[in-house]
Amino acid sequence: MYKILSVALFLFYLIFNISLSIAQSQPSPNENLIGQDDQTSNPITTAVPFLLIAPESRGGGMGDAGVATSPDVNSMHYNPAKYAFMQKDLGVAVSYSPWLRALVPDINLAYLAGYKRIDKAQVVAASLRYFSLGSITFTNEYAQTIKDFNPNEFAVDGTYSRLFSQNISGAVSLRYIYSNLAGGVSVGGAESHPGHSIATDVSFYYQKELQIQKKKSVLGIGINASNIGSKISYTDNADKDFIPINLKLGAALTTELDDYNTIMITAEVNKLMVPTPPIYMVDTLGAPVKDSEGHQLIAFGKDPDVSVPTGMFRSFWDAPGVYEKGKRNVMKEELREFTFAYGIEYWYSKQFALRTGYFHEDLTKGNRNFFTFGLGLRLNVFGLDFAYLIPTHMRNNPLANTLRFTLTFDFEGLKDNNKIAPTTE
Repeated sequence: MYKILSVALFLFYLIFNISLSIAQSQPSPNENLIGQDDQTSNPITTAVPFLLIAPESRGGGMGDAGVATSPDVNSMHYNPAKYAFMQKDLGVAVSYSPWLRALVPDINLAYLAGYKRIDKAQVVAASLRYFSLGSITFTNEYAQTIKDFNPNEFAVDGTYSRLFSQNISGAVSLRYIYSNLAGGVSVGGAESHPGHSIATDVSFYYQKELQIQKKKSVLGIGINASNIGSKISYTDNADKDFIPINLKLGAALTTELDDYNTIMITAEVNKLMVPTPPIYMVDTLGAPVKDSEGHQLIAFGKDPDVSVPTGMFRSFWDAPGVYEKGKRNVMKEELREFTFAYGIEYWYSKQFALRTGYFHEDLTKGNRNFFTFGLGLRLNVFGLDFAYLIPTHMRNNPLANTLRFTLTFDFEGLKDNNKIAPTTE
């Protein structure tokens, strides 16, 4: 028991200290500049980034953490292997998240998830994620209207989760991704078409009951490699883009303080397993330097036009590096590509929950840093969860000042309500 607890505490300590050291090493505005072939900000971009948005409100109230938290109906997004530890046989949840609500009224993310237990060891689950980008009017170079269109993206998931032992489970998921951003309008002289991709998730979850100071506790450790799939493109003559292949690793510790009060703390780290943009060569006038075949030459970093397996494994050492003390430090930039999430969840009588969390991303990789707050309510048949996000920088967040909600249904509770009470006649 003490060895397991030590591992959990070490993971919390490691994740917290790595993120703290990275946050303290944020560069000054000119730290990385060496003429015209370097840059301070070097974020990683992918196609269909909506796959990374936390689609529901429980994890959304805990800094988007969820790979190792206790299992629930929305485990598909964070760690499908958790489904094997669900106590009930059937559950469904629906979530809604406004997007850029302060600027545009009709952009939103909707999420539907459900699971069904097959037997004591096996569970199947599915989900649908739909991202509507509102209404857009396409015009030509003469400002003449071409068409009105509603761009949209969606992903359909299915997973099989199984217990390997009393404490370990695993899952394999399959995902179909559809992205229609231009509606057939010509882009750069080429006719556009919807993008399609097939991806898979491979995940594992460890859960162990413990006794800490004579208090019943549960340790959870989770890992999920998600969106491992083919590249995507929107025109026939364009290079294909990586989808957001992502690696999550985290731990959570839940303790029953007494018969009515329970608290959980969690921490996790995320890493995009896609190529980091290199720094390309430019001449003294800032024009790109190309080879005889017209390809722009790379000054620092690796060529991002590689296969999916190569891009995944090379993502851990392909960064161009941070220029300091007369040389480039590749590992320093690689560490900046990790994001960190921390969360706390408190339950009273297993019916009312309070949540808070923090998410950290490096200044040079996107600068998403925010606090989250959440509420939860569980009744016999259904439950409600709410999440609210507050950015820590002046730079706004698409979910700032918006309330996200999730509605869950417990069909076993519905059966209990339908039971006829015995009479005295």
